Amino acid sequence: MFFKSVFNSGWRKENLSKSLPEVHQSIPIPQTLSFWKKMLAFSGPGFLVAVGYMDPGNWATDLAGGAQFGYTLLWVILLSNLMAILLQHLAIKLGIVSGRDLAQACRDHYPKPIAFVLWILCELAISACDLAEVVGSAIALQLLFGIPLVWGCIITSLDVMLVLLLQSKGFRYIEAIVITLVLTVGGCFALELMFAKPDLISVLKGFVPTFETIRNKEQLFLAIGILGATVMPHNLYLHSSIVQTRNVSGTPEGKKEAIKFNTIDSTAALMFALLINAAILVLSAATFHWSGHQYVGEIQDAYRLLSPLLGVGAASVLFAVALLASGQNSTLTGTLAGQIVMEGFLNIRLRPWLRRLITRAIAIVPAVIIIGVYGEGKTLDLLVWSQVVLSMQLSFAVIPLVQFTSQKSKMGEFVNPVWIKVLAWSTALLIVGLNLKFLWDKFYV
Repeated sequence: MFFKSVFNSGWRKENLSKSLPEVHQSIPIPQTLSFWKKMLAFSGPGFLVAVGYMDPGNWATDLAGGAQFGYTLLWVILLSNLMAILLQHLAIKLGIVSGRDLAQACRDHYPKPIAFVLWILCELAISACDLAEVVGSAIALQLLFGIPLVWGCIITSLDVMLVLLLQSKGFRYIEAIVITLVLTVGGCFALELMFAKPDLISVLKGFVPTFETIRNKEQLFLAIGILGATVMPHNLYLHSSIVQTRNVSGTPEGKKEAIKFNTIDSTAALMFALLINAAILVLSAATFHWSGHQYVGEIQDAYRLLSPLLGVGAASVLFAVALLASGQNSTLTGTLAGQIVMEGFLNIRLRPWLRRLITRAIAIVPAVIIIGVYGEGKTLDLLVWSQVVLSMQLSFAVIPLVQFTSQKSKMGEFVNPVWIKVLAWSTALLIVGLNLKFLWDKFYV
C-alpha cells in the first residue's frame, strides 16, 4: 500500500518532514467564517513574498532606470510583476497540493547531484539578495544617522535577534511587522510622488513595451536587473512553504479554497509591490532625468538631490526612512527563505540564528571588502550586479516549478491547465532568453 501510494502521487517517497515545522499548520482557518473574515485569515504570506519585490536591490535598478531612461522601463516593471503573479500562484499550488515546498520537491524529484547543484545556485541567489539588503540598510543608516557604511553593514547582522524574537512569538507576529513596514514604504513614496508631480500621460506611455530595450545594451542590462530584482528565485521556495502555515482541510475542496484565497492574497500584495517599484522609477525619472542628473551614481546622491530639486526639505528624509524599512523588512523573509532552502534540499536543520549568521557573513564580507577597497562610491554597482546575479539564477527555480505543477502525476486534478502551461513555459523561456542575450552582449559583442 505504501509503494502504491507513493507511485500514484508522482513522487518518489512520502514527504515525512514538514516545511518550517515550528509553524506548520499553526494558524487555524475555521470553516464557519464569512468570505472576508476567511480572506483575512489567509492574508499574510503574500506580503512576506511581496517584500522581496521591493527590497533595496529594486531601488538600485529602478533609480538607475528612471534617471537614465525616464519612464521607458516602466513596462519592464509591469511585465516582471505579471510574471511574478503567475509564478507565485504556481508556488502556492505546489505547496498546498503536494505538501512540499519547492526545495523538498526538487530533492524528491531529481537525482542527488542535480539537486545539490540547484541548492548551490539557490544559496548564491539568497546571498546576492542578502547583499542588497545589507548594503541598502547600511546606506539608510548612514543617511539618517551618519554611520559609516562599513559599520552599517556590520550592524545589520544584529537583525538575527529580531527574527528569533518574532519566530518565538508566532508566525502572525512576523506577518504583522512585515505588513507595517510595507505600508511605511508605501506611505513615504505616496508623499514623494506628490512632491515630484510627474506627468501622468508620460508615465502611462512608459508602460507600453518597446523593442529599443532589447536593442540598447544599457537598457537591457537594467531591464535584466529589474527582472532579477522583481521575480526573485528564493521567493518561489519561500511561498511554497509559508502557505502551509494555515491549517486547511486536506480534501480537494479544502485545497481549492486555500489556493483561491492565497492567490488573492498574493496578487493583491504583488500589485502593491508594483506600485512601489513604479513609484521609485517615476520619482527618479521626474526628479533626475529631465534636470541634468541622468547619471545619478548612488542612492546617496539621490538622497542629497531630492530635497533641493523638489524644493521640499522632508523629501530626502522620507526617502531614507523608506529605504531603511525596505531593507529591514527584507531581512525577515531572507531568514525564512534560507532556512527553507537548506532544510528542503539537504534535509538537515540548523538553528535559525546559526543559519542567519552564515547567510549574513556571506553577504557582509564582500560588501565590506568592496566598500573598503573601492570606497563608498561603488555601492550602486554592487546593488545592480546583485540583482543581475539573481536574474541569472531565476531559471533554475522557475523551470522545476513549472515542470512539477504541469505534471498530472504530481498535481492530480490541480495540474496546470493548458493556458497556464503555455504562459508558464513562455515566461520561463523569456527569462532564459533575456539572460542569454545579456551574456552574449556582455562577453561576445
